[in-house]
Amino acid sequence: MITATATRRSFLGTGGSLVIGFALSGRALAQQGAAPAGPSRPAGGPAVTKSVALDDVDGFLAIGADGKVTLFSGKVDLGTGVRTALTQMAAEELDVPVERITFVQGDTALTPDQGPTYGSLSIQVGGIQIRQAAATARKQLLETAAQRLGVPAAELVVEDGTVRRRSGGPGLGYGELIGDRNFSLKVDKDVTTKDPASFRVVGQSVPRLDIPEKTTGRFTYMHDFRVDGMLHGRVVRPPALQAQLREVDESSVRNIPGFVKLVREGNFLGVIARTEWGAIRAAQELKATWSDWQGLPEQSKLWEHVRATKVTKDDVTSNVGNTKDAMGGGAKRLSATYDFAIHTHGSLGPSCAVAEIRDGKLTCWSASQMTHNLRKQIAAMMRMPEEQVRCIYLEGSGCYGRNGHEDAAGDAALLTRAMDGRPVRVQWARQDEHGWDPKGPPTLIDLRAALDAQGNIIAWESEFFIPQGAAGNVALVPAELAGLPHEESMAPGNIIQNSALPYAVPNINTVCHRLENTLFKPSWIRTPGRMQNTYANESFLDELAAAAGVDPLDFRLRHLKDERGVELLRRLAVLSRWESRPSPQRNTTGNVAKGRGVSYVKYELNRTYVGAVAEVEVNRDSGEIRVTRFSVVHDCGQVINPDGVRNQVEGNVLHTISRTLKEELTWDRSMVTSLDWGTYPVITFPEVPVIDIDLLDRPGEKPWGAGEPSAAVIPSAISNAVFDATGVRLRSVPFTPPRVKAAMQQAT
Repeated sequence: MITATATRRSFLGTGGSLVIGFALSGRALAQQGAAPAGPSRPAGGPAVTKSVALDDVDGFLAIGADGKVTLFSGKVDLGTGVRTALTQMAAEELDVPVERITFVQGDTALTPDQGPTYGSLSIQVGGIQIRQAAATARKQLLETAAQRLGVPAAELVVEDGTVRRRSGGPGLGYGELIGDRNFSLKVDKDVTTKDPASFRVVGQSVPRLDIPEKTTGRFTYMHDFRVDGMLHGRVVRPPALQAQLREVDESSVRNIPGFVKLVREGNFLGVIARTEWGAIRAAQELKATWSDWQGLPEQSKLWEHVRATKVTKDDVTSNVGNTKDAMGGGAKRLSATYDFAIHTHGSLGPSCAVAEIRDGKLTCWSASQMTHNLRKQIAAMMRMPEEQVRCIYLEGSGCYGRNGHEDAAGDAALLTRAMDGRPVRVQWARQDEHGWDPKGPPTLIDLRAALDAQGNIIAWESEFFIPQGAAGNVALVPAELAGLPHEESMAPGNIIQNSALPYAVPNINTVCHRLENTLFKPSWIRTPGRMQNTYANESFLDELAAAAGVDPLDFRLRHLKDERGVELLRRLAVLSRWESRPSPQRNTTGNVAKGRGVSYVKYELNRTYVGAVAEVEVNRDSGEIRVTRFSVVHDCGQVINPDGVRNQVEGNVLHTISRTLKEELTWDRSMVTSLDWGTYPVITFPEVPVIDIDLLDRPGEKPWGAGEPSAAVIPSAISNAVFDATGVRLRSVPFTPPRVKAAMQQAT
């Protein structure tokens, strides 16, 4: 048994089994990725000290005397298949079977800090770091074997973790060469990695490592995690976002069975009970008095509020030529305004965490996508040295960005402190999740463009109204409520990306106006900024194609000089069986209009390419849009696991159809009012379209991300398809039936 301050010395000394201050079930061990089959030191031998440094091979890899490998990853699997793909990358470079690798993720005491798991960077950055570490280790193992066998390393090969002469004969296993000892090597970023032509694992659809336990119910999600002696906590939320706590009547809950303690710290109000039901009852029945607060603008005046908000600075994301002069000389000039609603993350399972303090050291189990950053935030909030805090990742039920996982962890930390360190579990209710998770901020975009007499774009201007801030930590709700140290800056994500165009336009100016505040605390939500910006750009580009009387796909090809993008769009035409013609078609049978729309993105203008065609049916009577088919061509360079990339694309399509057609936060002057699935509807199974995917695998190229890019093209593809079907432009997400009906009525 080891404590919350365990190092890799003690971890590996248990044979890879992880026990944190109390006995964890086998299910919990398996989820942590610390199966007993991992490396172990020889009986009676010295413990092995492992490094967790980002530039050390030992920070990523350990090999036991039995030749089995433990892979340590700061990037975590949020249900996306990253665990499988990263294991494949390590297995490929080390030449060991996937099943011989144990994967440990997101444990601040055991894994290197590779940054948060966001931005589609797990493979592109985290995977490359692992690949380089594994290749560096393999090179060292070959050199060690060469010395022992008395032959040049060039005459050796590795098969299944055993080094032998090319000519045959006995070999040396990795366990014999390094087992239970440190590599003591820096990662060689210039190391020669394997030739893609010799790949055996990378590029193959290796079955997901997590699926067997998930399908049999043996998988331990964060919500399943239990600790001996654990208590249950709930937080009583203010009735308004900035309401102040006046009085609390503890006698109102004292007689609830299992009630243990009421915790008040500033405006943070929590209850602790021996059972979860006891905590739920106490939170529901506690009598508390709060001040009034009505500081939110009326929802119907959201965009007036956005325009009236002070601009703190302008980010000019592209500026070529002279748009003013070119605009004046255009044969046709167009302008439009697009807006994208505030979204909640809408994770299917509410956030959950467990925390305990033992011997002055805090351990927190969380589904956070950024455990190393969470460690810093909790340490600051608790006024503890960072080295006295350990955060351990357990997979949760959905994420889609920075939702409430970190806040639930902060809740648990404050409540365990109130119980002198006794472990406390906090699970949010649905109204907590929808009401108090940070939000994807509203986005407003003004666009102007001019065409010449031949229908070519000669000028383009756009203005994006978005919050100030950048990627970073989002303040913990419990720290704010309790008046404890917390982040002060906003972190909506790097939301200026893809405001500039991937097309060749001779005169272009794109500006992002940074606003000094936002209605709700912003954080990154899947494809932050890139989705909203691409939605406006690609929809407006479609407007220009219609004004020019040109087929929308041909119009894009006309202005695209990137050969990789050109190839992708041509393959998209084949996949979608694209019929070249101008839009709109206005194909109506009875009360149903059918159409197709295209969209394209080069993600952040420097990586993954995606093209998509949406096919829709629009009910003219009800205003309901049904997406019947999506065709997607996806180029993320080298594909690690084709099935995994397809899963990601499918997930992006479904999630973003939901965001485009249904999802919109609602509020009154005090608080969020869309607190359940009735008031914040999401896509249902009968609404799932057929999804066709064409992956462009480029084994010789770098691997790029797939977790976000395909989401960027979905809203504009749907908007353009609706225009093709009806001749009506939809410029406000979500495209709800009332909005569609209103747009059609206005058009007539």
